[in-house]
Amino acid sequence: MGFRSGIVAVVGRPNVGKSTLVNALVGQKVAIVSDKPQTTRRGIRGILTTGEFQVVFTDTPGFHKPRTLLGERLNQVVQDAVQGVDVVVLLVDAAAGIGRGDGFVYARQVGPAGCPRFCAVNKIDRLRGRAEVPQLAAAAELGEFDEIVPVSAKTGKGLHELLGLIVGRLPEGAALYPPDEVTDQPLEIRVSEMVREKALAVTREEVPHSIAVMVDEVERENGLTRVQATLVVERDSQKGIVIGKGGATLKAIGTKAREEMEALLGTKVFLDLHVKVLKEWKRDPKALRRLGF
Repeated sequence: MGFRSGIVAVVGRPNVGKSTLVNALVGQKVAIVSDKPQTTRRGIRGILTTGEFQVVFTDTPGFHKPRTLLGERLNQVVQDAVQGVDVVVLLVDAAAGIGRGDGFVYARQVGPAGCPRFCAVNKIDRLRGRAEVPQLAAAAELGEFDEIVPVSAKTGKGLHELLGLIVGRLPEGAALYPPDEVTDQPLEIRVSEMVREKALAVTREEVPHSIAVMVDEVERENGLTRVQATLVVERDSQKGIVIGKGGATLKAIGTKAREEMEALLGTKVFLDLHVKVLKEWKRDPKALRRLGF
């Protein structure tokens, strides 16, 4: 059998664990992870290469009924991601229960795909006894799948089986990316996402959806990387929350993000963060363009 390569779109409703799954399959972190819905805002490609195959996984935003222009743009990212791929994986959450939201994603994104369709039933590590049986049955009711695989993106259970089934459906052909690449994201995007992930982790409930990050400058010289970035929020009250008392929250975001950047880049990092208000940016076409959506 010759070398196989192809693109696999991972789709699902918000918060089912798509980014965690892609990171686990690639074997390192390429997509940010948070317990907040709608964390992923771009089609992020994670690349797994071995001597026998290369799989390019596209992690996508959660497909949902949009309430803002940003929501509409995120749904468009999902629609674009499933065009012309070799396999579509619908990820569902067995712990939360499989339901109408999953059916909505199947009908809009998975059913029409003209390629093999898999359903990965995630978070089975959180089920007891034989509780996974009705969830697998519920997954089968969503529509026609070539494979239904119980997995845990968190513990790794079932991922070897899922990967083997995916590779078996890929066409023979040359690698699509150099073998040492794990993602196609530019450095500025990876850095901005690291800052946003840390901001999601330390800010309160009312802020996360309203945070975006722009990287203004990245300079690398003599073992030091200087990064200047702006956290964008929608209201003055949110700016206060992100900065925190005496700048404590912003400092915590910067410290956590800097540590991760240094591990990625292999250099010392000087990170300069600012916070800016862009009123109702999620509904403003001009603001969305500036932020890369």
